[in-house]
Amino acid sequence: MEKLKTIFLGTPDFATPSLEILFNHPLIDLRYVVTMPDRKSGRGQQLHSPPVALFARENKISLIQTSSINTEKDILQKFKAEKIDLAIVLAFSQFLSPELLNIPRLGCYNIHTSLLPKYRGAAPIQYALLKGDSITGVSIFKIVKKMDAGDIALAQAVSIEDNENYAELYSKLKFQSALSLNTFIRKIYTGNLTWQPQDESQISFAPTLKKEDGFIDFKNESQIKINNKVRALIPWPGCYFFINEHRYKLLEIEISSKSLMPGTLYTDLGQLLVGCADNKSIRLKSIQREGKNITSDLSLINAFKSRNETINVNP
Repeated sequence: MEKLKTIFLGTPDFATPSLEILFNHPLIDLRYVVTMPDRKSGRGQQLHSPPVALFARENKISLIQTSSINTEKDILQKFKAEKIDLAIVLAFSQFLSPELLNIPRLGCYNIHTSLLPKYRGAAPIQYALLKGDSITGVSIFKIVKKMDAGDIALAQAVSIEDNENYAELYSKLKFQSALSLNTFIRKIYTGNLTWQPQDESQISFAPTLKKEDGFIDFKNESQIKINNKVRALIPWPGCYFFINEHRYKLLEIEISSKSLMPGTLYTDLGQLLVGCADNKSIRLKSIQREGKNITSDLSLINAFKSRNETINVNP
């Protein structure tokens, strides 16, 4: 049985279960792993390798680290000379040139964490949570010049549980991506793939999020919208709000059944509540004033004079 000569392009820990599938798969000859260069991070700015690079080194897979694979002409020539069959891309953050896309005999395929054409772009997991979706999924599609626009080779749905947060959905989709890749390999090897063009009328986008996207406006945002923001945007870019011009990070909340005026704080039975735009409320379980330690709502309540004191929350 002749194996498929394969290259893998990816960087973060999200990609490592899929890389492991390729490394151990009986139908795959994993020739190269391509990832980003080591970079300095953390206190002391020490040099750290991407998780994909660590896996490749530990398992003695030929490793290529580059910030621009398209300009590595010697490497591209090597791929051509070795007659690479297949390229798998997951969380790689580099666009592939037409020259590279045309090298693998069977094509280059990207693993994307949404049911395309929904949420094309860099942040599909977060947008599914922001929009309050109950279903998302994994799509494997053939890469073309236009971003996330190629024909879909495989799509598998994944449910989103009530109040599931980013970390939980990230983990679920990380392993579903590997399972979907395993199915894809069997199908492409046996020639049993069916191709589905993306419905252009159903396209939506999930662009990279910015810090300001995490601002919580209690006076103008509903309880469900705020809850979805917290589910989606912690840890990055994080959620924040202001009390009396002081900035606070919002770390943990809980839905409350109490009705409150929008943008007012209220202490009730040992809980610190804040009113939302729809006159519903949420409990501020854990927040952090800028430059201070993380504080629970129980500690914050001591700052109020009475049980029903209200304080304006500034937009």
